[in-house]
Amino acid sequence: MSRTPTTFDIHPGAEVLRNGRRAFITHVLDLESVLIKDAESGEVIRALLAELASPAAASTPPPADLEEIPDEDWQTAQRRLDIIRPLVGRRDRTRQEVAERGKASGMSANTLYNWLAAYEASGRLTALMPQSRRDKGKLKLSSEIEAIIKSAIDDVYLSTQRRPITKVCDTVRQRCMTAGLEPPHPNTIRNRISLLSESFRVRRRQGAKVAEHIFSPIDSEFPGADWPLAIVQMDHTKVDIILVDDLHRRPIGRPWITLAIDVFSRMIAGFYVSFDPPGALSTGLCLAQAILPKEQWLAKHDLDAEWPLWGIPKMLHLDNAKEFRGSMLQRACSEYGIDISWRPVARPHFGGHIERLLGTLLKEIHTLPGTTFSNPRERGDYDSEAKAALTLSEFEAWLATYIAKVYHQRKHSSIGMPPLAKYREGVFGTAQRPGVGLPARITDEQRLRLDFTPYVERTIQDYGVVIDEVHYYHDVLRRWIGAKTGSSKQKRKFLFRRDPRDISVIWFYDPELRAYFDIPYRDTSHPAISIWELREAERVVKEAGKPIDERTLFDAYDRMREIEASAEAKTKAARRAQQRRRDGIGAEKPSTPPAATVSTANDPVAEIAPFEELDDLSDDRR
Repeated sequence: MSRTPTTFDIHPGAEVLRNGRRAFITHVLDLESVLIKDAESGEVIRALLAELASPAAASTPPPADLEEIPDEDWQTAQRRLDIIRPLVGRRDRTRQEVAERGKASGMSANTLYNWLAAYEASGRLTALMPQSRRDKGKLKLSSEIEAIIKSAIDDVYLSTQRRPITKVCDTVRQRCMTAGLEPPHPNTIRNRISLLSESFRVRRRQGAKVAEHIFSPIDSEFPGADWPLAIVQMDHTKVDIILVDDLHRRPIGRPWITLAIDVFSRMIAGFYVSFDPPGALSTGLCLAQAILPKEQWLAKHDLDAEWPLWGIPKMLHLDNAKEFRGSMLQRACSEYGIDISWRPVARPHFGGHIERLLGTLLKEIHTLPGTTFSNPRERGDYDSEAKAALTLSEFEAWLATYIAKVYHQRKHSSIGMPPLAKYREGVFGTAQRPGVGLPARITDEQRLRLDFTPYVERTIQDYGVVIDEVHYYHDVLRRWIGAKTGSSKQKRKFLFRRDPRDISVIWFYDPELRAYFDIPYRDTSHPAISIWELREAERVVKEAGKPIDERTLFDAYDRMREIEASAEAKTKAARRAQQRRRDGIGAEKPSTPPAATVSTANDPVAEIAPFEELDDLSDDRR
């Protein structure tokens, strides 16, 4: 089966589509435009990069969802990538080099050439998976067995006693038998352990000092940021400003910001602002914005600014915070070829670039109305709430304008030039050093956003799907009702992506069509709400001593809105809740093709697994 390329190249000779017509790039003019030659007419015209598309996007089938892929296949692909990594993308590689690399790894040169062709054509890690197994639709282990494996690894392997993996396998087998579960194969346990980074294993088994001695760089700078997008750092902070709601323009509190920075040029690659504390959603949305072109985002916010940074980073440098450790982020990064590097604990200089940027940004924010400054002494008698004037959307517009028109254009003391000028040097080169060229563009922007969106696994029942007591249904689910896993009696679980800002729609991944379909509420009379509003409604129902089901939850939600409406002009919490709902329901979300009616099945389906990717976030964490 042919594979959908993740990206398409922007360089002379590359084939592209413009307005549905084939063309070839003849010259790269700048960071935003090229000259192209029409394949049929021969006409040469100037085209914006935003007008171009991949010639393969419409003719190749979509890839499997990342979370559906068995761990064994994932590990096989990673091992194959490790073997060919020194050869990937090298135009000067020789047959002898390939043969020597193959001999060292016990593989033939032809096998390595096949792997190189598959990986370089698609850019996806999944291109290296065993073809015979990728199409079987094998599902992961049950959540109960996964929990047993994880606890055994934590208790037995990741301890200073340094017990062998065989002891972990014995412990898993014993615990599964006690729980009445079928033990997994020992190779499955070995694969789980191999997912752990070497530095993490050494730290847990031999101690922090040994790990630092082995893995810490000698100098204080993070090495490797030698070209654009070689390393992107990401971090969060609470912003020193009080914002107002859109309706009454009264204070509602301080937002959080997630920022991503290209270490080479110091350009800001992406950001995300929200009143909700950092989590899987904010991390994924920030990284998606960093990777994707910014033209549509700037146009949507009516901003006349230049922000010509896009592309897949080679390495993502992250803090050790919990929101960065989710399986969704790690697997999505692996699929797109992004290596993750965790910042060592108590080694603050490893995150110095992003922290200095946050410091610079906060100083600028201290000039805005409603700033809280950095501490009470600096704030003095300034009444931050009384001076608050900006809404969340207005603050986003100010931030994007500052990034594109001030920060990117102003000389940076560490690099001796503006970040945008440094980025241009890295792309186009100088007299002393060649450039790396324009980054490849993402072929399927919708798919990338979904890959970085939190997910949940569920069985499909005759009345649809239930997530957190809320029912969803569409005819596209019919043929999967009562589906089993292979020849076993175990109910098959399917992948659903959910944007927690608006849970009125979820995205169902059809494993045969390899496409997403949006699935609405079964009861379409329900209002669109966020996961945080659902959690609050659940709390209200519990306190009332009532059973928790869909009816009682939405009844509680309606009562909450009535109370909130009467209190909206009086309390910040009520205004913040209203604003968060407006922001969530109005947010841009991935669009999917209309779901088609398919054949029907009737078997009932068993229990439903819990939603695992998001924390239960509450206002007291802000």
